[in-house]
Amino acid sequence: MDHIGAGFGKFKNIILEGFDPVSSGGFTQVPNFILKSKDLSVGAKLTYSMLLSYAWANDYCFPGQETLAEDMGVSRRSVVSFIKELQTRDCISVKRQGLNRPNIYTLHLTIKKKR
Repeated sequence: MDHIGAGFGKFKNIILEGFDPVSSGGFTQVPNFILKSKDLSVGAKLTYSMLLSYAWANDYCFPGQETLAEDMGVSRRSVVSFIKELQTRDCISVKRQGLNRPNIYTLHLTIKKKR
């Protein structure tokens, strides 16, 4: 197995020295259309990325908003705002469960442009 930095040989301004994704807690791949979207705020992009990190082996995830807020280093109110933004752009669907149970988030691989 090649080292993760082996593919970066042509990019001399990117150096990954001693990086081991397994022992450093893993990593999350984020679709470029999310990263490069001009229609999403940085917070919405981070929220989508965090949801992806929770949904690692599934097609959905269900973290609580408090957990999201703590992991992102933002307020719960900010998380609610970012989730609404992602819903508006059809990046995610949210199924509310109620009774103090966390929502279920379904991530979409499409994005809706602002009007």
